[in-house]
Amino acid sequence: MIGDLHTAALISTTGSIDWMCLPRFDSPACFAALLDSPDAGRWLLAPESGGTCTRRQYRDRTLILETEWETDEGHVRVIDFMPPRDEVADVVRVVEGIRGTVKMRGELVLRFDYGHVVPWVRRDRHGVHAIAGPDSVYLKTTAPTKGEDFTTVSEFTVNAGDHVPFVLTWAPSHERRPRSVDADNALEDTTAFWRDWCKRSTARGPYKKAIQRSLITLKALTYAPTGGIVAAATTSLPEQIGGPRNWDYRYCWLRDATLTLQAFLAAGYTEEAAAWRDWLLRAVAGDPADLQIMYSIHGERRLPESELDWLSGYQSSSPVRIGNAAAEQFQLDVWGEVLDCLSLTRSSLLGHGDEAWDIQLALIGHLEKTWDQPDNGLWEMRGPKRHFVHSKVMAWVAVDRMVKGVREAGLPGPVEQWEKLRDKIHDDVMANGFDAERNTFVQSYGSKELDASLLMIPKVGFLPHDDPRVIGTIDAIQRELTADGFVLRYRPEASDDGLPGNEGVFLACSFWMVDALLGAGRREEATEFFERLLSLRNDVGLLSEEWDPRNSWQLGNTPQAFSHFCMVISALQLHHGKAHRSDAPIGGPPSSGPATEPASGSGTAPNTIATPD
Repeated sequence: MIGDLHTAALISTTGSIDWMCLPRFDSPACFAALLDSPDAGRWLLAPESGGTCTRRQYRDRTLILETEWETDEGHVRVIDFMPPRDEVADVVRVVEGIRGTVKMRGELVLRFDYGHVVPWVRRDRHGVHAIAGPDSVYLKTTAPTKGEDFTTVSEFTVNAGDHVPFVLTWAPSHERRPRSVDADNALEDTTAFWRDWCKRSTARGPYKKAIQRSLITLKALTYAPTGGIVAAATTSLPEQIGGPRNWDYRYCWLRDATLTLQAFLAAGYTEEAAAWRDWLLRAVAGDPADLQIMYSIHGERRLPESELDWLSGYQSSSPVRIGNAAAEQFQLDVWGEVLDCLSLTRSSLLGHGDEAWDIQLALIGHLEKTWDQPDNGLWEMRGPKRHFVHSKVMAWVAVDRMVKGVREAGLPGPVEQWEKLRDKIHDDVMANGFDAERNTFVQSYGSKELDASLLMIPKVGFLPHDDPRVIGTIDAIQRELTADGFVLRYRPEASDDGLPGNEGVFLACSFWMVDALLGAGRREEATEFFERLLSLRNDVGLLSEEWDPRNSWQLGNTPQAFSHFCMVISALQLHHGKAHRSDAPIGGPPSSGPATEPASGSGTAPNTIATPD
């Protein structure tokens, strides 16, 4: 992936940009070959002989990709990057000759509106200009170009020491042609931008390089104008090859709120944390009854879902979807995730003040009326609503963080009323969501099924990490909800999630297992599992949503922010040797407040549960 903090592009090992949306992450794609064929749009730049590259890497501490081919005739490198956005979007590709002589071929196939619209293309003294409706794209290069079958083709030879730049610029079609960037100056400036950004990192320890690569990826998934962070750069990459579990992830999920903040804060990126918090407050402002699980990068609420029937899907995995109907679901856990995030913000960024308290009061007021209702759950199941244990636990979290705001930060509120409600929710979960016979929590009330979200119970402070019921749940998930040792979200065939087919193992859940094992005092096991997870990254350190252990490949949308945030948190906690609560900064005290129930106890719910050192 390369990006400019407004959008991103995905580049294959064959040197083809197969996915890019302009001008922003959730705009229609102008390169959509990833979800169909080259006819849906792509930009190939590679040796004429073709084939997979022999080496790829990011330049150290940057988002600048270098792809190299060694052929019988010579050695060539293509440098790909997008300068951080000023006014218009630029994609810069520079071909460098390293050894010998290599014949190169470029194929620019622009197809706007997800491969649906062929632009009008003409040539002038400046280069190539393509236009269709609201979009204009300009190509400037020193290489020769010609038109063939609605494709701009460039054939040229590169010798050792040669340097051939290509600059593709997008601008609104109703505006004048923008000034094209100088490739060399842009490369220097982009290198400086990323390396200066990386200098701000405070991450340390044995996984520092892996952490920094994930942080760069997360920064690249951030929409700079608003601070919103998309869940992934893509839509409709399948959770099962050939199956229908294909969703649009180019939006901002509230479920990511606390993980986002905790990861950025732990690595020293307070500006990004504050920008995310500000996006969150703007997005959730309004009637608390209308709180959604996701919003657009600008905070828009309407994300209607539709299918693009002219695209066959990745490896024929259809349908291809844009928009996401899950935005309309009722998911009880989001109230907890928002209030958990704002509690962490208050303790980490704002001291004891909190100008967002009025919004939090409105949110908790609504939750008091709705916490006992069934919902669609964290995983956005499209089957019947249920009383999901994770949802109820997160309702407990919401109330607990409001109590904390009064007791620890001196903010106003009916704290005794909230403490009674917190105890009531805790009692309800323990009475209906715990299977005493098997010594494990379950997915939903009355169910025997397991769910990886149960691993969050100690993370959010509902019970201590070493509570026997937590240990029993860890063991049950390891025994019954894994594939090749990696953790599944749940078993779709047994969970009535409203969709046919299956899916891979969900990478974030496996990182949750790392955290749970660490909290349970099983550090060696946690470390070994974490390093297995690191081995699943692709050749340039990117993680998708899921992993297929049978075929050893990534599944789902990519790169996935949820996976990378969880990786950063697990790595930092392993370095510090402590599992921290979600509302505690990593590296600081692991919890707040004393536990009122012994770790080995099995009695009634405590008023305040803390993670022990």
